Amino acid sequence: MLGDDHLDELLLDLGLRRAASVWRNHVVAPSAAPRGKYGQTSMGFVLMDPTVGPWVPNELAVLGAVAIGEDGHRFLPNAAAKAAGHRRLGRNYGEAVLVNPHLCGNASFRYGHSAEVRGQIVGASSQTPDQDLFEAAELAKEFVNAVIERHGAWEERVGPGVWHAEDDAPHREYRDMVRFFGSAVSSDGLSEVGGGERRASGG
Repeated sequence: MLGDDHLDELLLDLGLRRAASVWRNHVVAPSAAPRGKYGQTSMGFVLMDPTVGPWVPNELAVLGAVAIGEDGHRFLPNAAAKAAGHRRLGRNYGEAVLVNPHLCGNASFRYGHSAEVRGQIVGASSQTPDQDLFEAAELAKEFVNAVIERHGAWEERVGPGVWHAEDDAPHREYRDMVRFFGSAVSSDGLSEVGGGERRASGG
């Protein structure tokens, strides 16, 4: 539904939109800046993969990163720290920094915030905490909307089915989970008994 090349293209497109926002808010007159004038023309963003389980280490759960401007890469560790803290705590990392610092471990980042939109976590860094929060939320929102649109296009192309896969078969993980049940579980992950009814319902 979204291969590596398409993901790179999507992140580039969304990154260019954030770059335009960063530049616009950096050069705007302070009186016309709703969140204040941005102090930097560079930013770093880190997106976590919402499809992996919580047992997957943060360094293996990064979906992508976006660096804007000449100094953008310098801010990526900061953005990663916010995103990782959010993933661990299940809420905005800024809450821990500002209210519950006992939740921040050694060498953790001293600034918030992070954003989550419909399960998509994004950390951003280089501006003030509130400006970072706004840009992170915008990137998360636009990413989610783009993926939903691509899901719809994929479903339209492949037609009806049960699994999000070109061969309409379950991931090996799901088959392995019920391997103990033996041969009664067919290759498509449905029971041989009553499988047609379940397939028709999609449940």
